[in-house]
Amino acid sequence: MHRRFHRLLVLAAVSLIVLGCTAPSTPSQPPSAAKTATTTLTVFAAASLTNAFKELGKTFASTHPGTEVVFNFAGSNQLATQIGEGAPADIFASANATQMNLVIATGRILSGTQQTFVRNRLVVVTPADNPAGLTGLQDLATPGVKIVFAAKEVPVGQYALDFLAKAEADGSLGIGFQAAVIANVVSYEENVRTVLAKVALGEGDAGIVYTSDVAANGTERVGHIEIPDSLNTIASYPIVVMHDSPQLELAQQFVRFVLGADGQQILETYGFMPHDR
Repeated sequence: MHRRFHRLLVLAAVSLIVLGCTAPSTPSQPPSAAKTATTTLTVFAAASLTNAFKELGKTFASTHPGTEVVFNFAGSNQLATQIGEGAPADIFASANATQMNLVIATGRILSGTQQTFVRNRLVVVTPADNPAGLTGLQDLATPGVKIVFAAKEVPVGQYALDFLAKAEADGSLGIGFQAAVIANVVSYEENVRTVLAKVALGEGDAGIVYTSDVAANGTERVGHIEIPDSLNTIASYPIVVMHDSPQLELAQQFVRFVLGADGQQILETYGFMPHDR
């Protein structure tokens, strides 16, 4: 009897040891492994700002731990439409006042809170090998030259048409210059970066973009022909914080950064003109 009881005690002890070895354990997570909460800042910005704003976003995030800056780049007209349809955004940076005014009309921002943060100007671009042999603005009117413009709804597209109107009124590029150039337009694109890409790939003999596009993408990709001040347009870019932004203070900090010395230096590096000149 004692021997049998002893055997039962041994079996019970072995069972407890086995259960102890196989029972799942839940190791506690060290504090250092815990995920840091991330705040996302959504910026709607004109396509011409792509390269410069990507760097601005990285720089801003590096000085604001836990912040991720997410961009939506497109033609300002497309962005204005998206915002009007209720797309969530914290900041809107437009390439002209027209699209900014459309966003103001939606009631999502307060009129008068927008600020000009940078300026830009136009330039004619050609493929690097310049197959059409263009040397001056007057050559844009040569029959058969393939020209790529942005659509007139896109700021740079309207600026290009303004250039043609000024040239026609000025008369220095010849009577009928405006109509002749428009007759050579083979496509109207949805944003300025597509215009630049098509010309760089040789799908057009010339196009009109911003000087910042040439500076940001390298002169080795395209050649360029300057447009004199008398015929050019100095484009003003406004920026604004959406008043329904859930990150209102952080969005305001980003705008202050863009307007400040460090932000302006980055924009100048990418070929933009300071907002205060």
